Amino acid sequence: MHIEILVEDSSGEKLLQVLLPQFLGPQGAPHTWRLHAYKGIGRIPPGLVTKADPAKRILLDQLPKLLRGYGKNPGIDAVVVVLDTDKRDCVAFLAELKAVADVCNPAPDTLFRLAIEEMEAWYFGDQDALLAAYPRAKRDVLVKYIQDSTCGTWELLADAVYAGGSAAIKKAGWPLPGQVKHEWAKKIGPLMDPGRNISPSFIKLRDRLRRLVAEVK
Repeated sequence: MHIEILVEDSSGEKLLQVLLPQFLGPQGAPHTWRLHAYKGIGRIPPGLVTKADPAKRILLDQLPKLLRGYGKNPGIDAVVVVLDTDKRDCVAFLAELKAVADVCNPAPDTLFRLAIEEMEAWYFGDQDALLAAYPRAKRDVLVKYIQDSTCGTWELLADAVYAGGSAAIKKAGWPLPGQVKHEWAKKIGPLMDPGRNISPSFIKLRDRLRRLVAEVK
């Protein structure tokens, strides 16, 4: 089985590079996949007509065109789209995403998975890994987090592990936020154990990907 996996930014790509072999087995044994990192989430275009510049690589702006293209490619067995919900209502957002796939003809086998509120929720879901990577993390900050809540997830993680917290990162501005998120993926990701993660959105991704490949005869 070959799977195309779309993610909204490069830090998410870095984390999934570590996790996917744990979900799907080693690359090529027997399943294969290709990760595509975009430069932001964007929004689904009105009328599902893509007009945005593809060179800007904004995921939702390009999604209708991408899914139509994948649906015409017989070498692609499934498409997985991994997104942050941010402040969106997850049920409504998932319905919008599925509506895009539903109008494709032919439609690729498409799976949408959402991180609630942000992919950093998955680090909180495995605090053993988080604390192994950052043993000096402020535990009084970590205990404030309610799993998979909309609470400013990355900012709370920054307040726990980064000198000066999220305020220092925001004051410095871009590209520091992206660099810090890359560091988290690099340091925490390899220490994560998918079997002990308590994030509901992480568990849904893990289990659905495993079912996807298990369904292959």
